[in-house]
This record gives sequence, structure tokens and C-alpha cells, in this order.
Amino acid sequence: MQPVKFLPKKFFYATACTLALAGIFSCNSNSSINMKREAYEWPNVAAPIAEKKAKDLTAHGDIRSDPYYWMNDYFKKGPDSNNVVKYLEAENKYYDTMMAGTKGLQEKLYNEMKGRIKEDDESVPYLKNGYYYYNRVVKGKDYYVLCRKKGSLDAKEEVMLDVNAMAEGHSYFSVSGTSVSPDNKLLAFGVDTVSRRQYVIYIKNLETGEIYKDAITGTEADAVWAADNKTIFYTSKNPVTLLSEKIKRHVLGTDQTTDVVVYEEKDPTNYIGVGKTKSDKYILIYSSATLTTEVRYLAADQPTAAFQIFQPRIKDVKYDIDHAGDKFYIRTNKNARNFKVVTCPETKTDTSAWVDYIPHNDSILIEGFDVFKNFIAVSERKNGLTQIHIIQTANNQSHYIDFGEPTYAAYASGTPEYNTETLRYYYTSLTTPGTQYDYNMQTKEKKLLKQLEVVGGYSAADYTTERLYAKASDGTSVPISIVYKKGFKKDGSMPLLLYGYGSYGSSMDASFSIGRISLLDRGFAYAIAHIRGGQEMGRYWYEDGKMFKKKNTFTDFISCAEFLIENKFTTKEHLYTMGGSAGGLLMGAIVNMRPDLWKGVVAQVPFVDVLTTMSDPTIPLTTNEYDEWGNPANKESYHYMKSYSPYDNVKKQAYPNMLVTTGLHDSQVQYFEPAKWVARLREMKTDSNHILLHTDMEVGHGGASGRFKSLWDRAREFAFFFALEGIKD
Repeated sequence: MQPVKFLPKKFFYATACTLALAGIFSCNSNSSINMKREAYEWPNVAAPIAEKKAKDLTAHGDIRSDPYYWMNDYFKKGPDSNNVVKYLEAENKYYDTMMAGTKGLQEKLYNEMKGRIKEDDESVPYLKNGYYYYNRVVKGKDYYVLCRKKGSLDAKEEVMLDVNAMAEGHSYFSVSGTSVSPDNKLLAFGVDTVSRRQYVIYIKNLETGEIYKDAITGTEADAVWAADNKTIFYTSKNPVTLLSEKIKRHVLGTDQTTDVVVYEEKDPTNYIGVGKTKSDKYILIYSSATLTTEVRYLAADQPTAAFQIFQPRIKDVKYDIDHAGDKFYIRTNKNARNFKVVTCPETKTDTSAWVDYIPHNDSILIEGFDVFKNFIAVSERKNGLTQIHIIQTANNQSHYIDFGEPTYAAYASGTPEYNTETLRYYYTSLTTPGTQYDYNMQTKEKKLLKQLEVVGGYSAADYTTERLYAKASDGTSVPISIVYKKGFKKDGSMPLLLYGYGSYGSSMDASFSIGRISLLDRGFAYAIAHIRGGQEMGRYWYEDGKMFKKKNTFTDFISCAEFLIENKFTTKEHLYTMGGSAGGLLMGAIVNMRPDLWKGVVAQVPFVDVLTTMSDPTIPLTTNEYDEWGNPANKESYHYMKSYSPYDNVKKQAYPNMLVTTGLHDSQVQYFEPAKWVARLREMKTDSNHILLHTDMEVGHGGASGRFKSLWDRAREFAFFFALEGIKD
């Protein structure tokens, strides 16, 4: 359970890419591997040379020279803003020239991927407050149609939003935060047309189709309805730093300038947001840093009353809450590093009233929970695998859902109905397409609702998966999940793509991907390194890969690569790697530390200028992340961050072939980080390998919007690997 989801600035892209990889890549699956190789002829043209302008950055008596600092100027609209655009356009032209010979392959990959998508499809409906909600996609269209039916799936369809029609004329379009009023008559939704995650909230009358004049700007798109059907609460953002700073109350029909601030966050290291309990009884305000949480609550039927503090923030104590019956359920790490679940009455909520419900267990991480009127479903992680623990609250009888496979990933997928015995969950493995089930928590019966359809056919029997363990430099065992097509030879001759992330406690679980077939059928193995900084092996795993232990993330990844080479899954000449956002930081660190290991690297929207970004509190979201990376105002933190920051550690040495991608409007890892990094790499490298930069001039951190536009991004990345491997088809 997590009523408010906070996404750190370097996390969103990894999540978006993981979801994209899970459902849109593909190629024709058959029993053989296509391994025809022919060297790609790279054009003999000169790369752009970025202008250098003297700039010294001084802190703690230390001076860093940054001759490419001027590239930061685009959003500041200073004298170099036009020069920035010209430089990025020159890099795009160079990329187009260097990759011109792959255009046919890119188009083939795009059509291949698109051809595997079921173009006319709809999601599994869910029941909420008497209506079944779902979205459907239409052949040839990029976006979805949001629909509902009253009382029965046989009822007449009501179209709530046709996002395809709304997106016409926009190069980027995103709808988020859809929320229906308690009386089912009104819909609040947020729209972003720039890809800076600054939303405008609109209100639509679902009975008449009218869009109200209310247009609430500069928000997180997280409108939450009070019980009166006319009051909403939302998160207001600072227009410069994009920090979520205030929670405001808006009454329909009034001007936004009159909205009341009900909470203002004074600590710039905290994210804030607003949500609602599963029971709909309480509205919640979350203030959350990496290590500390504070929650406020308000009865939903008293929207003008003051929010009450649930438990004042305690240093290094996190908690999140939900409500069922006459009590609150709380997940917390107070005296419980791997978290535990406690309860308290509605009338007394501070820690003195907390009673253990599920005690702490050193070997089991409690990741969240989902409450119902008579049950609680607890999401846990043990030995790197997810599990779902069902407890009947009346008598505390409990059991675990049996998934029937030794390696898998399963998640409670958010059942919005409160008074139900049915839990909906999502299940996948490296060879099992994503599948949705309804599970009766009383009878233990499963009902298959839908499995991801691989158009054109797919046979799990054609592929093999393994769980491996590499030894890190300090002796720690690091899990690796790997999948390859039968016929893959473990003689060092085959290509392998190693993926990693390793930040924010985000676990990269071994899940199925249609898109991965494009690699596997062309002879690639695909491996995920479950490195420290993630949370696959528990909270300890995360804490051993952050702040002053961040380098464990990088050395773990290198150890995984060396293990795969030693065991003849591949060789240095055929080893490729990819990571995005904070995973792009990983890419930057490992090419500095061990450039000899990699034939090719794709760094997507990479967070590589760590020290400069984290030293500038005016850059969007920087202050929210001090507990993850450190605050450079602290001398010790400054020097530790400097010791691994990819941009600061580029040196005269040979570097692998690299494709670096970014978006001009990225609010989380801004365009100038990868642009400066590429310029410095080109200046310093001593080899003849190719470093390419591609900037999408119309999008931000998550890439292109719509289900088809993003396929070109994936085709670009795959074609780069295939060119290096000599695969033309």
C-alpha cells in the first residue's frame, strides 16, 4: 500500500523503459538463432567539436574546471541558449550520418515491434463504486480511450476521455491522475503537453460532457476528491525547481488564485503529495524524503477542517498508512530495517499507540500492503523473490499465494474496491508473458483474466532462463537473471546485453519482455544484474549501495560482467550494456572504471554530472535527493561524490562505443548533463570508437508519448548494438 507514489527524478525513466521493454519489442520467434554477421561500415566523418568556455567551480577549497558549463543555458534563456540548440542539432545530424546505414534495419525493427502489438485491445476492467473502468486502444492510434460501464460489463459503454482526439496537434501529450468524484458524475484529470511533468488539472462532467472552466496549472495531476463532490485537493509545484511545495484546496467554480494552502512543505529535501485511504474515509498528505516520512490526515467529509499530523517526522523513520474498519494499518521501519506492519486506533495515531501486527523479519522485506474490509494482502520479498501474504483480519489466519514456479515476479496490482474478497495480481517470469489474475482470498481460487498476447505466436519452450550468482569485490553474492534462446553457445562467441539500475531501492525483477525477443532471436543473451542500491535482497541491499557506499553499485556490476565472461556466456568483444537515468550514472561510472569490458554502451538520459547538479538547488528536484547521493555542501559528501561522478572522472583513455540519448525538455536529468559528458568524452578519449549523442527536441525524461512513437527510440538503440555486432538483418 502506498496511497501516494513518489518518483525520484532519476527513477522515472528506468520505470518507463522497463514497462516499454515489457510490452512492445518483438521480432519473429522461431526455433533458430539468426547469427549472420557482416561488419558495419561507419562513415568517415568528423564529430562535432563543442566550444569551450572557461568556467571554474569552487567548493571546500577544491576547484573543478567545467569548460562546457555554458550548455546549461537553454532554460535560463541566457546568451548561449541559441548556441545550445545549434550544438544539439549538430550532434543529431552527426548521429543521423553515422547511423544512416542502419535506417533500413531501424525501420524493420519498428515494423517488427509494431507488428507484435495487438492494436485493438483493452485492459482488464476493474470495479469501483458501482462502475467497471477500463481503457482500450484502437488500431493505428497512439493513445487510449478511457471508458466505463455502470453495474455490469454488459452495460452500455461510456467514453470518459478519448486521448487520441485530445492529443491531436501535439508532438507530446500525456494524461495522468484521472480521478472520479464519489458520486460518479465528475472526472478530474491532468494534462502535460511539454513533458516537463507540469500538469494542468481539468474537470469534466461525465453526464453532459462539459469541460468546466476550472483549469488548475502547475500541478502534479494528483487531484483527490472530498466527499462533497465539489472540493479537490492537489499538489502545487514550484515553477523553477519543479519541487512539490504546497497542497491546496480548490472548490469547483472558483478561481485558482483563491485556492487555500492547506499544507506547505518547509523542507526542500522532501517530496509531498496527496492521496486517499482505501476506505475513502480519509484524505492523506504525505511528506517523504529518502529516509523520513510524515503523514497528515483529514476526514474526507470535512474538507474545510484542518489536517492532523498522524505521527511527527522522526529522523530515519519511514512510514505509510491505510485505513480499514476502525483502525489504521502502518508499514514502518521504526526499529525494523526490513519494515514491519503495525496498527493503531483512529483516535490515537502516534507511535505510542502502535501495536505490532506483522513483526520485523531480517530475512523478509515488507514492500507494501493492500487493505480490504476483511483482509490484508502484504507484498513481501524473500531471497530476491516477491511473494504475497494474505491475512484474514477477523481471525488472523494467513497463507501465501502459491505461484507454482521457482523464479518469477508477482505484484498486487491495486484492487480499488474495498469491500471485496478478491485480490487482483500481476504475474510474470522471464519466460511467462505478463498475466493478470483474480484471487479469492477466502477460497484461494485463482481466475485467469488476461495474459499478454504476443501477436504471431510465442513458445516459452524455445528459451532458457537461469539464476546465477557473481562474487562482488567484497565477497558478496550478487544475483544475475539471464535468458537466451536455445541454441545459444556458451563458448564466448555470442553477444550479451547486461542491464542494470541499482538506485533508490528500486528492484529490477526478472520479468517477461516481448521486445527482448528481438535480441534473443538474433543470438543475444539478456542479463539483469541485481546490484546493490536496488532492493531485491532487502533493505540492507539498498543501504549498501547508496550515499558513502554508492561505489558498491558500480563494482557489483563490473563483477557481474566479469563473471559472465569467465563462464563463457560472452567475451569483451561481444559484451554490451545499457542503463537509463540513475542507471545512466551506472553506465558513466563503469566506462570510467573498466572501459575495456564493453563493446558498446547505451546510456539513456544519464545522470552523469552528479556533483554539479547536486550542488545547484535551483535545478529541478535536486534538494529532494540529498539522502540518496549526499549534499555537496558537506565536505565529505562532496569529495566522495567527486570520486565517482562520471563527468568529473573522464580521463585520457580508450572508451567503448557509446550511444547517449536525452530529451531537451527533461526535468529530471536535464539535457546538458549528457551533452556535456559527450563533449568531454570526445575531448579526452584516445581510441577510434564512436560516441554518438541523440537529443529528442520535443520530449522529456520518459521519452516519446504514445505507444508507437517510442518504438523508434527502441529501434535506434537496438540498431546501434546490431551495427557493432555486425548484424544487418
